[in-house]
Amino acid sequence: MWVRARTIVGVITLLTLIGVAGVVALVHNLAGNLTLPRINPECTVSADGEVTLDSAQMANAATIAAVGVRRGMPEQAIVVALATAFQESKLENLDSGDRDSVGLFQQRPSQGWGTVEQIQDPRYAAGRFYSALKKVEGWQEMRVTDAAQTVQRSAYPEAYEKWADESKVLAAALTGRATGAVACVVPDTPAVRGTAAAAALLSSLQLDWGKKLSGQARSAEAAGLTVQVADPSVGWRFAHWLVSHASATGLERVRFGDLEWHAPEGKWRPVTDGSGSDQAQVIAEVFH
Repeated sequence: MWVRARTIVGVITLLTLIGVAGVVALVHNLAGNLTLPRINPECTVSADGEVTLDSAQMANAATIAAVGVRRGMPEQAIVVALATAFQESKLENLDSGDRDSVGLFQQRPSQGWGTVEQIQDPRYAAGRFYSALKKVEGWQEMRVTDAAQTVQRSAYPEAYEKWADESKVLAAALTGRATGAVACVVPDTPAVRGTAAAAALLSSLQLDWGKKLSGQARSAEAAGLTVQVADPSVGWRFAHWLVSHASATGLERVRFGDLEWHAPEGKWRPVTDGSGSDQAQVIAEVFH
């Protein structure tokens, strides 16, 4: 009986190995033609480090940064806000959470943060976070996690610190300190095109940047829009914001200075048609 059992086990093991070998051989033979589906368009942010996000996360990060800049908050405040949203929601605008928590920062209506509808507006949620942070005495000298915890009062007060490095990379890019730092691959099958895309892009830009954008941005009908800027830092601030929101706005191309970003390729490359070097405006073109 014992010999028979060993024989059966041996046969099963042999068949298993043959099956595994067959799968390996099949994958090897198909490797040249095998393409895994891309679940989400991806964005890579490179600024003294690298962070990869999907398109929704990238757009939310850019909005959080824009609200901070618009409110005159220093870059460190944006780092704290991003680290908080990373920890609380992975930069996703959640419709549920612990108890009645919702949104990017998992703020609770029952704790006076606003209505569910308000908190699920990323601009409102970010604004409320910055207002609360500004009231914390000495937050600028605190560790990221301590500043965030003073606002959030989480059961895991050290958790925000693990996102500090990623948040610094994002903040450097989204405040305009880095050049050509936000690169997003966007399919060339946009949900909106032409005049509708240009209008959506301008509306979203104005919602995030508010009065700071007054007189700076103008739509060029179906082609897209231009944003007048005072210096390269401000130019890259808007250029990176535009690329961050490209997936939802039908954006095909962004040009600033001697570089341009193209949606399907997703990278910043030197301008080759001789029309570069304009540091006074950011040009955004939508899909026709």
